Amino acid sequence: MKNRRVVVTGMGVISPLGLDVQTMWRNLIAGRSGIGPITLFDTEGLGVRIAGEAHGFDPLNYMSAREARRTDRFTQFAIAALAEALAQSALVVHEAIAHEVGVVVGSGVGGVWTYTREFEVLRERGPRHVSPFLVPMITVDVPAVQIALRTGAQGPNLGVVSACATGADAIGTAYHIIRHGQARAMFCGGFEAAIAPISIATFERMGALSRRNDDPTAASRPFDSARDGFVLSEGGALLILEELGFALARGAEPLAEIIGYAATSDAVHIAAPAAEGMAAAHCMKLAMQRAGITPDNVSYINAHATGTPAGDPVETLVIKQALGEWAYRVPISATKSMTGHLLGGAGALEAAICVQALRTGIIPPTINLTAPDPACDLDYVPGRAREAELEVVLSNSFGFGGHNVTLAFKKWRPEQQTV
Repeated sequence: MKNRRVVVTGMGVISPLGLDVQTMWRNLIAGRSGIGPITLFDTEGLGVRIAGEAHGFDPLNYMSAREARRTDRFTQFAIAALAEALAQSALVVHEAIAHEVGVVVGSGVGGVWTYTREFEVLRERGPRHVSPFLVPMITVDVPAVQIALRTGAQGPNLGVVSACATGADAIGTAYHIIRHGQARAMFCGGFEAAIAPISIATFERMGALSRRNDDPTAASRPFDSARDGFVLSEGGALLILEELGFALARGAEPLAEIIGYAATSDAVHIAAPAAEGMAAAHCMKLAMQRAGITPDNVSYINAHATGTPAGDPVETLVIKQALGEWAYRVPISATKSMTGHLLGGAGALEAAICVQALRTGIIPPTINLTAPDPACDLDYVPGRAREAELEVVLSNSFGFGGHNVTLAFKKWRPEQQTV
C-alpha cells in the first residue's frame, strides 16, 4: 500500500505567551518571556516560586461551569485548543467519515491538580467525600476522550505518555496512523497543567528547576553558561492532521506537511540524558532518512533545550553528530527560553511553532543567551528573531527516561499537491 502524504490543517494553542496561535506567535517572535511569579497557589515554603502560567485562561470561555468542575485543568486546555484548531481547519466529523477520524493526545502527568486535591479530601473528610469523577478527570487519555465526545471522531483514540517527549510522540503516532491508511484525519497533541505544589517541590528536590525567583523573565537560559535549570510551565497545542487527498477534496488549506518522525530510547538513566547522545543523534538521522532529506536540506531546528546544565551540551553534541558540518550552518532556537518547559505539552507547542516558522519565514530567537557555554557553540539565533527562507524544519523533543523524538516538517507549496 502506498504511503500517504500528511498535512497540518488546523492548530490550537494554550501557552504562557498567549491563549491562541497568533498571540503566542506574536509574543514569541518579539522575544518576550512568559515566565513570572506563581499566582495559582501560595508558594510559601518552596524554594522555587516562578513558572510559566497560562495567564487569563478561563475554562468558562469554552465550556459550562458544570463541565469545568468535572474536568482537570490539563483537559480544559485541550478543549480550548480544539475550538481554535477546528475553526481554522473547518473539519466537520460527520457520520460518513467518523470512523476515519481519530485522536492521539497525551500528557506527562495528567490531572495532578485534581489528584492532589482529592487526596486532601480523602485525608481530611474521608472516602465518602471523594469525587466520583476523580478517575475520569486524572487519567492521561481524558483529553483524547473529550475531543472524541465533542467531535464525534470514532477512529483510533489514544492517550500517550513519554515524559517531555509526549506531545511530539502523539503527533508522530497520529502521522503514522494516517500515513499507513488507518485513518484519514487525526486530532493530536499534548497538554500539561502541572504547576502545583507537589510538582514544584519534586522538581526542586531533583535540582532541575531554575531558582531565579527575583528575575523570572531571565530564568530560562538555554545554552547560556549561567543556566541553572528549567522553568516549569503549562499549556500545550492541538494539531489537526489530514491525509493530503482528503484535505484537498474538502477544500482545506494545508499549513505545512509532516514528512518524517522518529523515536528512540537512550536506555541509560531514569532522568539524565546519555552523555554521548548517540541514541538521540540516531533519532535525528532516522527522521531525516524517513523524510528523504539530507542534513543540508534542513533550514531550521527547534531544539528541546530546557536550560539544564546537563541537557543543553548533550543536545549540541547530538545535533553535530546528526548533521555533521551542516550543524554549524543551520539556525537553531530554544523557544523554551520564552515559554518555559510545558513537559508533556512542550513537543506539541514546539511543533506548532515550527509550522508557524515555515508559514511566515521567521525564526524565533533564543533569549537570555548572553554568555554562551563554550560547549554550546552553534547558531542559536540569540536575542532577535530572524527572517529566512525555510523549506524543512526539525523539532527535537527529549524526555526523562531517555525518550528521544524528532519531527520533520516541510513548507506547504500548492504546486506540490500531487497526492
